[in-house]
Amino acid sequence: MTTTESTSPGEMATRYEPASVEDAVRARWDAAGCFTAGRHPDRPPFTIMIPPPNVTGVLHMGHALNGTLQDIVARHRRMTGHDVLWLPGTDHAGIATQAVVEKKLYAEQKITRKELGREAFLEKVWAWKDEHGATILQQFRRLGASCDFTRTAFTLDDKLSHAVRVAFVRLWEQGLIYRGARLVNWDCVLQTAVSDDEIEYVPRKTKLWHLRYPVKDEPGRFVVVATTRPETMLGDTGVAVHPDDARYTDLVGRTLVLPIVGREIPVVADASVNAEFGSGAVKVTPGHDPADYERGARHALPIVNMLEKDGTISANGGEFAGMPREKARTAIVAALEEQGLLEKVDDYEHNVSVSDRSKSPIEPLVSEQWFVKMQPLAQPAIGAVRDGSLRFQPERWTKVYLDWLENVRDWCISRQLWWGHRIPVWYDDRGEAVASVTDLEIGDPHPTTGRPLVRQDDDVLDTWASSWLWPMATLGWPDLAASDLRRYYPTQFLSTASEIIYLWVARMVMAGYAFMDDREDGARCPFATCYIHATVLDAQGQRMSKSKGNGVDPLDMIAEFGADAVRYSLVMLTKEGQDTKLAPEKFEMGRNFVNKLWNASRFVLSKAGRLPSFHASTVSALEDRWILSRLRATCEEVHAQLEAYRFNDAAQTLYRYVWNDVCDWYVEAVKSRLGNPDGSGEIDPVAAAVLGRVLTDVLALLHPLAPFVTEAVWTRVREAADFELPELLAEAPFPTGSDLARDLQAEADLDASQSVVAAVRRLRQQNDVPERKPVRVTVAAVAPALVENLERSRDFTVGMGRLLSLDAGLDPKRPEGAAVDVVDGLEVLLDLDGLVDKAAQRASLGKSLAKVSQQVGAVRAKLDNQGFVAKAPPEVVERERARLAELSAERERLAGLLEALGEG
Repeated sequence: MTTTESTSPGEMATRYEPASVEDAVRARWDAAGCFTAGRHPDRPPFTIMIPPPNVTGVLHMGHALNGTLQDIVARHRRMTGHDVLWLPGTDHAGIATQAVVEKKLYAEQKITRKELGREAFLEKVWAWKDEHGATILQQFRRLGASCDFTRTAFTLDDKLSHAVRVAFVRLWEQGLIYRGARLVNWDCVLQTAVSDDEIEYVPRKTKLWHLRYPVKDEPGRFVVVATTRPETMLGDTGVAVHPDDARYTDLVGRTLVLPIVGREIPVVADASVNAEFGSGAVKVTPGHDPADYERGARHALPIVNMLEKDGTISANGGEFAGMPREKARTAIVAALEEQGLLEKVDDYEHNVSVSDRSKSPIEPLVSEQWFVKMQPLAQPAIGAVRDGSLRFQPERWTKVYLDWLENVRDWCISRQLWWGHRIPVWYDDRGEAVASVTDLEIGDPHPTTGRPLVRQDDDVLDTWASSWLWPMATLGWPDLAASDLRRYYPTQFLSTASEIIYLWVARMVMAGYAFMDDREDGARCPFATCYIHATVLDAQGQRMSKSKGNGVDPLDMIAEFGADAVRYSLVMLTKEGQDTKLAPEKFEMGRNFVNKLWNASRFVLSKAGRLPSFHASTVSALEDRWILSRLRATCEEVHAQLEAYRFNDAAQTLYRYVWNDVCDWYVEAVKSRLGNPDGSGEIDPVAAAVLGRVLTDVLALLHPLAPFVTEAVWTRVREAADFELPELLAEAPFPTGSDLARDLQAEADLDASQSVVAAVRRLRQQNDVPERKPVRVTVAAVAPALVENLERSRDFTVGMGRLLSLDAGLDPKRPEGAAVDVVDGLEVLLDLDGLVDKAAQRASLGKSLAKVSQQVGAVRAKLDNQGFVAKAPPEVVERERARLAELSAERERLAGLLEALGEG
């Protein structure tokens, strides 16, 4: 028997061991089909689409957080009476998956994909996907994700592939797809265009070369330009200066001679130039820099491509043609130096864009690619926010969305890969293109020209060109009559990361308006709320990444702390709109809370015996009225917070209610009503019924956040209950507390009592008075209502505070030499007469004060040392400052206690 198993109805083990619970609970959910959508067609639908992780992926902390938030919403909505579809799936991740398989192929067989051939290579990729593709979804299951796994989708499924072709052909027919030469991000190792989200920015130490460009017909005069990539000067077609820069006024419109190449290039005035950088003059290389591409377009500068797709210098590089770019850099610098055209070289550190797969530096490159015209698609997506169809939470992300859409550029949708949706375009023998939803046969006549088709386009579509259809295609689009599409589209909630607002979110909205225009009810926007979750950082506030090795593996944390602890900790740590710093020890908070819940449940079930049915009419004791009133308030607050997607607020509310109200106060208060510690004595059936009601509602309230432990405890509660409960908590209703009364007087009475008891406990600790020793307490209140509160809660205060006597009033007689604490309009005085040896206490406090004062001096001296402050890591300095503040506060506290004791 494991430590979490039980042997009799309602019995619970002394410790909660997640590993012995989670798999069994998951199996019960799966066997019951709890999460299969459509089981309750009479309920209103609620749909969530999982942002499909890469099929190559493994669960990271961002996935864990986002998966937890989505699961909270899905479970809460099921419990509030919705037919929930949370649809899972994976993205084929063209470049990532192809890179993995290419690497594996070469490592095992020493052959490249081109040597293997397209069809044979794709067979290898599909085999890899079939073996490894389900890994990340299995990991989501370990987290507790309540997806409808019977509907698991994949972006290269037949259904989605058909949708992708239909979308392509529709845009083609509308004249929104074209082929042309544009500047793209190019990976020279993988030899494909890549999207912005497939780029990492890595800080690198390099050089800043200052080059001299001779002024034509003015010997000895030069314009100096600074660059980190001197090899790109081979593609320069101009030099730009700021129009207000007086240093170059006479040169605007003049001609320079490009070193080595000898090409004549103009000096142009452009307001985008930063006159403070370098010499204030910048080389313009339109074919190899995004900013220069724009400058070149403004000034009609030609584009010279100095780089081949494999990263070697092109024929435009003259004597350097064929050299790898790194070797060419060295050779060009040497040639410039030999000609006296190298002004100086500085050390320089900046962020370099690299491919996240090949780790090769990205080269901006003009390439013939397929594009989608975005302006016509953007306007309805802008309108979705403005007319309220789409809401971002936090609201500030609306600006990011609108800024991108209002300045949108055409979308490069082609990739020079083999793994992906092959572009459905065929060419005849004269190069005339045709797009088709169905495959066309080579040799068949072109539908328009009648000439024979000779080839299909080799490129595949950008991964986002399939995932932008995700909310529709997974439900059956383009068949508008598909039952799932009619019932579950549009969706209600999307949770995703801020970095893909424009890469994915905006494009999905565009697709909804572009392709759902024939829907009868006019519902086109794919989701009502887009929730942008926090970014999980490491303990130093840095982004987690494989390259840095600073990630915290959620699977390791689940193994160590349990899935519920990981989930609850993540939600407690991530406030809406704020990124969070994370270290493994932070999950102890969630584990402690889960253990607290388990232990409290175990106490209730072991002490209360059978749990009788609850009847509100039988309740009269103050503590019962108070805990039930607080339960009603908690039900209302948590439901409202989850409805509004205020996850952290809900977690905090439940944490306070369970830990403070239930465990610290109510359970302690009713122990005397549950018989004697040895099990003898009578059990108050009202106390047992209230405990049963509180426990069942707490489990249901917590279930969306901590599903495994709550389901496990629910089973024990069902065994011990004399009332009916659903077999599975996952299928139980969410508590409303509507049958419970808000008893504000009971809450006010207990608030006053708790303030007094907490003050007494602090005074005991400060004055070394044993916790269980009865004491005399006097309370002076600032208002008559507070006195009345304390009179009504006298029994509770005396019992919980272990008081010998309680004297409360507006101006009671204050005992001489009493210890004092002031809280919430109450002056609490603990009579120390006969309780403490003042001389000994003064000596002890004096010794402690001297020790703390010495520590304060040592830390302050360290912080006054400018060498330490300048050289130590910032987090170390901050830690020392925090320690100084803590020590100073402790010194002040000890000094106050010493002063309160008076002279000896």
